[in-house]
Amino acid sequence: MTHRPRHRAFTLIELLVVIAIIAILAAILFPVFARAKEAAKKTKSLAQMQQLSLAVFMYAGDHDDMFVPSTNYQAPTNDPNRIWCAPIQPYVKNKEIFVSPAASDSRYAEDWGTRNQQSIGLNGTTAIDESSAGCDNFSTLPACEGWKSAASFSQMEEAARVGLFAETPNGPLASKYRGYVISGDNGALDTVDVTRSLPLVADRDLVAELGATLAPAQLKPIYARYGKTGRDEGVTPVIFGDGHAKHHSARSLKVPGRVIWRFR
Repeated sequence: MTHRPRHRAFTLIELLVVIAIIAILAAILFPVFARAKEAAKKTKSLAQMQQLSLAVFMYAGDHDDMFVPSTNYQAPTNDPNRIWCAPIQPYVKNKEIFVSPAASDSRYAEDWGTRNQQSIGLNGTTAIDESSAGCDNFSTLPACEGWKSAASFSQMEEAARVGLFAETPNGPLASKYRGYVISGDNGALDTVDVTRSLPLVADRDLVAELGATLAPAQLKPIYARYGKTGRDEGVTPVIFGDGHAKHHSARSLKVPGRVIWRFR
């Protein structure tokens, strides 16, 4: 009689041990993969902002050393050039550069009606409003949205400390999101030295938190998305007036004078 070899099957205990090992390895590796993915997005965002800053410098070279206005309130609302994205886009020719890699449902702001959906913002101190509502240079009025003249690079006395770009919250227009721009004094206006004024900044979505009580002009915050903990330990890339870039935590951006946002 011929005996067939018997194949030993795994026991239930052995299967449970294998499953437990896989679960332990997954618990160890998934957070590592998540951190690596976020680090890659953080690096990509910094590179994108550096390209945007180069485009701003190129624009200034073509316009007598003047900044592109973050908002030109004299332009009609149906004119794409009312916000800074359209005048800068030809210099970069890539709309994805205007969008944070870590932002959900964010897109390039085509015009005034879609300014809410962008997630990289330009310093609003560059905005123009030639009407009576515009602010004078070094105005101590809170929540200035535009100045009576265009800003020039020569007005940045300490260009290496002037913040030009950072990440912003994006969301529905009806919910007061204005992701294309950052306000330089909505966090705290220093009426003695406006260069020490602070923007609203957190590693949380401050528009979602404060939108019910503040007007859009009082918002326009910075969003430190990367490594966010809810305790302002998250960081955002910041591009400075001399072109250099650095990651700053929300907490560090709340130190008066560390970064200048109101440079005029």
